[in-house]
Amino acid sequence: MNKILILFGHPAFKRSTINAALREAVEMLEGITFHDLYASYPDFLIDVPYEQQLCENHDVIVFQHPFYWYSTPAIIKEWYDLVLEYAWAYGASGNALAGKITFEALTAGGDQASYGPDGLNRYTIRGLTTPFEATANLCGMVWLPPFAVMGIHQGLPLEDRVRHAENYRRTLIALRDNRLDIERARTGELLNQDLNAIIKEVQPWKRFC
Repeated sequence: MNKILILFGHPAFKRSTINAALREAVEMLEGITFHDLYASYPDFLIDVPYEQQLCENHDVIVFQHPFYWYSTPAIIKEWYDLVLEYAWAYGASGNALAGKITFEALTAGGDQASYGPDGLNRYTIRGLTTPFEATANLCGMVWLPPFAVMGIHQGLPLEDRVRHAENYRRTLIALRDNRLDIERARTGELLNQDLNAIIKEVQPWKRFC
């Protein structure tokens, strides 16, 4: 079973119904460590050795956050800047994160039509997140495309929030239990564009083995 670390960063979490739904769906799952960075570091004084130890103790690292100005909230950028030290995360002897799986679970205001060559934002979500892919590559990590919930500014009905939350839960459980087709998932635009194609369901008879 893979151990999953969720690094959560949302400066206005109390106003976010979708992030509340995503968090509630996965926070108490076995094998999940949910780490709220703003709650842990209201002064932004990140405990680097502690964060590095957390990463070393987990197999999958998820960055859950709103997509602010095509990037992350400030505390996640601060986390990247401080925690991913030379000779620990990268460099000739920096292999602490090598082989670990990572992806972003992000929420975006614009809908899918606004992310693309003909849309308001001109680029796809996957294209806009290539700096995180490059960071993962430098650290020897296995990068997956984002799990993205879009169209937040238009208001998501309750049934859509429930659906996205269940898909997030399903994705993390599959990663935890080694039932996600990593190579196939890496080729998609979004991690959650077709979960049925990348998640290997448990055969009923195997549950009793």
